Amino acid sequence: MSIHIHLDHGVPLTLVRKAVGYKKDPEVDECWCLFDVEWPLNHPNLAQAVDLAKSNDIKLAISNPCFEIWLMLHHQACGAFMDTESAERSSRRLDGRPGKSIDAEAYMPMRKKAARHAERLDVRHDLNGTVFPHNNPSSGMYKFLWSLEGKD
Repeated sequence: MSIHIHLDHGVPLTLVRKAVGYKKDPEVDECWCLFDVEWPLNHPNLAQAVDLAKSNDIKLAISNPCFEIWLMLHHQACGAFMDTESAERSSRRLDGRPGKSIDAEAYMPMRKKAARHAERLDVRHDLNGTVFPHNNPSSGMYKFLWSLEGKD
C-alpha cells in the first residue's frame, strides 16, 4: 500500500475538484478529502462539494462543526450541537493545548475509542433522520481511519 498525502488547502469544493483530478490517475485506488463544515458560517458550496465527491467516487471525512470534534471524541462521547468556536474551546480544555497544534502521539492510542464514538453519532443521526449538514456533531474521520487500518 502506498499513501500520498497532498497538503492542499482550500474550501471543500476546491479540495474535491483537486481530488477529482488525482482520481483520474489509474494508480489511485482511493481518494479522500478531509474538511470541516464550520458552523454557523458553513463553507461556501458545501453541498456542491459533497455532490461532486459522490459522483466521482471521492471519499469524504467531514467533521461537523470542525475537526476539533474529532479530537474531543478521543476523550469522550459528544452529543450536543455546537458551533465551531465552542468545539475549539472544549477541545483545548480537554487536552490542555494552548492553540491549534496537537500532540499526535497523545491521540494515537485513543483513535479507536474516537472512531467508536464517531460511528455512534452517525448511527444516532441515521435513526433520527438527521442529514448533512445538520448532523452536528459528527466526524467522518473514523471512516478514513478504517480505510487505513481496517475496522476492529
